[in-house]
Amino acid sequence: MKSSNPVLGKAFNQPGTMHVDQLEQSYNAPAASSMRTGRMTMEDVVAKTGFLFAVLLVVGAFAWTANLGMGAVLLGFLGGFALAMIISFSKNIKPGLVIAYAALEGLALGTLSHYYESFYPGIVSQAVIGTIAAFAGVLIMYRNGTLRATPQFTRALIGAAIGYFILGLVSLVASFFGVGQGYGFYGVSGLGLLLAVAGVALASLFLVLDFDQIQKGISSGVAEKEAWRAGFGLMVTIVWLYLEVLRLISILRRQ
Repeated sequence: MKSSNPVLGKAFNQPGTMHVDQLEQSYNAPAASSMRTGRMTMEDVVAKTGFLFAVLLVVGAFAWTANLGMGAVLLGFLGGFALAMIISFSKNIKPGLVIAYAALEGLALGTLSHYYESFYPGIVSQAVIGTIAAFAGVLIMYRNGTLRATPQFTRALIGAAIGYFILGLVSLVASFFGVGQGYGFYGVSGLGLLLAVAGVALASLFLVLDFDQIQKGISSGVAEKEAWRAGFGLMVTIVWLYLEVLRLISILRRQ
């Protein structure tokens, strides 16, 4: 089983030590659980993901009320990026690092969200609702088979993401030289709106890869502790999605 997701791929590309038939019998049994099998289950993923988002929300609430400066945003995002690289390329998952990543993201998002809210009252609740709606919509389409992480889908999505980040970098550089007006985090006038729409679409579709690799990880019998990596992978994508939705709404409200 080969993973196409760069965050989840390090561990989920490892074959399970149990035979597929044994795994199916184990997980289909009424008493199947990670405590009995030592393997990751969907319940593990949901529990770990929920805990990580609880950490993010608690730290984010503190950052919001503390009214911290943009230095907190840089610390959160840069520190989170460094931890994300370590976690993604580490063979053995370290829950402490994943929890620290969630805390740093909470610091950055809480501060940044408060900043946006001061300019556009109500924008944070709109962005949260939009993020939840996108997540639920993609999950439903994945579950009913409308969206599938086929090789063609994966290649097209990764290619589009590379193009998106290159275009975003060009737009950012152009804004530094005063070419047009910047919108959101970066962008040149209409290009900023295009990037925001593309960012929301790409982040939403990357959830398909997350769901697919979690499902494959469970089927192949990865260790229970890999639920932390699965939760981390989901958090990375959902945070990206939230930021893109936030940026898109801010652009639309400037019109």
